[in-house]
Amino acid sequence: MGEGTVRGFDSYLTFQKLEVFCTVVELGSVTRAADRLCIAQPVVTAHVRSMEKRLGYALVKRAGRNIALTEAGERIYRWATEVITRTREVERELAGLEQGEMGTAVVATSMSIGSYALPPLFAEFHRRQPDGLVTVQILTPQAAVDATRVGGCDFAVILIAANQDLEGLATIPVWEDELLLVCGASSPWAAQPAGDLDLRRVPFVSTPRNQPRRELEEALLRERGLEQRKVVMELGHPEAMKHVVRENLGVSFMFASAVRAEIERGELVVLDRPELSMKVPIYLVHRDDKRFSAFQAELVQFIVDSASPGAAAGVPNS
Repeated sequence: MGEGTVRGFDSYLTFQKLEVFCTVVELGSVTRAADRLCIAQPVVTAHVRSMEKRLGYALVKRAGRNIALTEAGERIYRWATEVITRTREVERELAGLEQGEMGTAVVATSMSIGSYALPPLFAEFHRRQPDGLVTVQILTPQAAVDATRVGGCDFAVILIAANQDLEGLATIPVWEDELLLVCGASSPWAAQPAGDLDLRRVPFVSTPRNQPRRELEEALLRERGLEQRKVVMELGHPEAMKHVVRENLGVSFMFASAVRAEIERGELVVLDRPELSMKVPIYLVHRDDKRFSAFQAELVQFIVDSASPGAAAGVPNS
C-alpha cells in the first residue's frame, strides 16, 4: 500500500476505519481481520488504503504472508488503540448515566471463574451498591486479556498462561484455586486406593488443547513423569465435564470452586494424589493506564479485599 500525497490528519478518519486498521494489525492479516469483523476482504483493504491516502503515509507493509507496521503505522496504531479504548469506556459510562445507574463495570473472565467464584462476590457487592451495574463477559483467558487491552472491558479476572503477553497491563494476584483430580462416586476408580491407580491407563476428561487449563494439567503431569495419558473426551464447559465424570466416563482435573457442591453431595470424589496437587493463582488484570471510575475502583478493591490469604481454596471471602 503506497504513500499518498496529502500529509496530516483528516476528519474523515472514522472510528470504524480505526477499528478495522487495529484489527488488521492485531491479527497480522487482512483476511483474518475480514473474518473477525464479518466484512468482505476488499472492504478491509479499502479502509486501510483510505487511511494511508488521507494521512499521506504508508501504514503497513508485507512481512512474508503477514502484514507488519511501518514506522508511521506504529505511531498511528498506538494513537488509534488509545482512541478506541477511551471511546468504548466513555460509551459505557454514558450508557450508565442514561439508565440512571450509579456506575458500571464490565469484567471479563473465564468460564469456570465466571460460573463459580465471581457470582457470590458480585452478589454481595450488589447488596452494597444496588444502583450500579456489573456486566460479566465469559471469554477465553486470551480473549479476556485482549478485551482488557483494547477497552472492551474494564478489567479481567483470569488465570494467566506462562507465555501470556502482559505488556502494558498490571496484574494483581487475588486468590488461588486448587486443581483437584476427581471421579464419579460410583466409578471403579473411586473404589480403589488412589495411590494404586495407573494414570497412564485411566481415561481422562479434559478441556480442549491449547487452553490454559489444559496446559496446566499437561505441565503438572510432565513434571511427575506422566508424559502420556488417555484423554477420551474434550469439553469446553465445566458443567459438561462434571456431567460425563458423574457418568463414569473418566477422571478429570477440575478447579475446587467448580466441584465443591458435587463433592459435598457425594456425587464426585477427590482422588487423593498429593504429588498431583496444584494451586493455581487467579489474577485481576487491568491496563497500566486505566482510569477507574469510583464505582469500578470500589469493585476492584472489594474483590482484592474479599480474596484474603485465609480464604478456602477457590472461594474468595464475601
